[in-house]
Amino acid sequence: MLDDRESLLRRLHEMRSEHRDLDTVIARLEGDRSDQLQVQRLKKRKLKLKDEIAWLESRLLPDIIA
Repeated sequence: MLDDRESLLRRLHEMRSEHRDLDTVIARLEGDRSDQLQVQRLKKRKLKLKDEIAWLESRLLPDIIA
């Protein structure tokens, strides 16, 4: 169980890092106005990462019964 939690935390860290990196790349490409198709693809990837991050965070937080 601990190894599973550690691997989920490691994956979560990697995904957050990629999400931040995509912000930088997208901002650079939008400023350049050169490849809008690439920008759209990167934005879709960023949204997918956001969803995966939210899912992982929900797996790592214990269920709280109200």
